Amino acid sequence: MLRIYDTMLDVIRAMRPVLVAIERHDRELGKQMRQAQNSVVLNLAEGSGSHGGTRNARYRTALGSANETRACLDAAEAQGYVTRVDPAVRAGLREVIGTLVNVVR
Repeated sequence: MLRIYDTMLDVIRAMRPVLVAIERHDRELGKQMRQAQNSVVLNLAEGSGSHGGTRNARYRTALGSANETRACLDAAEAQGYVTRVDPAVRAGLREVIGTLVNVVR
């Protein structure tokens, strides 16, 4: 299992209040962000138990979902649903994305 599995779980925990605030303003964006977050964790877990092309495919999907999670945060900030997101949350998400970029090369 990649160490970023735990990092992503920490990001999800830290983003709970942000997600609640987003859902107050835009239920669909909140739902999409929750699904993207879950997809990252689930695909990291599935990839860690796979080999070859399947492993790479799961990690690519996790990367896409991590980028989608970041885009949801960006959209929520741009819409004014939340104020500036905690830099530690953004740093954790960057770590997940950066690691996955290197893994799927």
